[in-house]
Amino acid sequence: MAKRKREDEISSADAKSPISETYERMAKHRSCWIHMLAHMYARGKKITKQEAEELRSFKLTSQCFLGTFPCGARSKRKIKCKKAIGKEIREKIKLDSRAFDCYFEHMWRNFSEDKRTFITYFDCLWFNLYTKASFKGKVLTWIKKKQIFSKKYVLVPIVHWSHWSLLIFCHLGESLQSKLRTPCMLLLDSLEKAGPRCLEPDIRKFVLDIYKSEGRAENKELISKIPLLVPKVPQQRGGEECGNYVLYYINLFVQGAPENFCMDGYPYFMKQNWFSPGCLEAFFEKLEPIEM
Repeated sequence: MAKRKREDEISSADAKSPISETYERMAKHRSCWIHMLAHMYARGKKITKQEAEELRSFKLTSQCFLGTFPCGARSKRKIKCKKAIGKEIREKIKLDSRAFDCYFEHMWRNFSEDKRTFITYFDCLWFNLYTKASFKGKVLTWIKKKQIFSKKYVLVPIVHWSHWSLLIFCHLGESLQSKLRTPCMLLLDSLEKAGPRCLEPDIRKFVLDIYKSEGRAENKELISKIPLLVPKVPQQRGGEECGNYVLYYINLFVQGAPENFCMDGYPYFMKQNWFSPGCLEAFFEKLEPIEM
């Protein structure tokens, strides 16, 4: 007699079944909380009830928009997506992870090959997922594939407590004694009064676990010595613009990132007069329509 499946597991769908096909279609919306779950189903992965509940906790920051788009002709679906995302930018509606991801991927493709060689990035949900105990190991496995210690800069968009900020790892593969290429972390936040440094304990734990998962020798004491810098960057004027600011921070940082980041040059271009609100608005107006 076959063993009964554990009650705390959600069994995987048959890869050839109509249900699995539905999951595959749903999984294309990879930043949505429901479709992250669907993606695991479609790939035949088992998750526990606890993991499912933690995925559902992303409802506020990674909403489901599957019903927004028809499943008919592809051209209509593209038009719908373009209008939806364009409206969020124009009307300064807070970006969800789906819209943020669309804009980020669009920007990334347009950066030069040279820039993309020494810069890499994390998915905007990874940091938040890492804080969930049952997903920590998965996130660290995904990060391994990024080979961050061979990169000069790592862009880490963070959406936490429904607020967007940008963490940048600089020269993490270098020695802490290096003067030319200083290992450090930058935290860019468009809402300084929200207290960005409250993320520091989680950030340092995140970095320590990344080092450990890569089998590196740095311990907690050494990680605590990596500077976490919070430059005074342009601030949002409204309450819903944080995602827009993070996207623009990314665009300008990638375009102007120094070949070697060192403390002597800090804060470089990252100052209060880095850009004006008009420059931010002009940037999004010039962006080509986003396609799903």
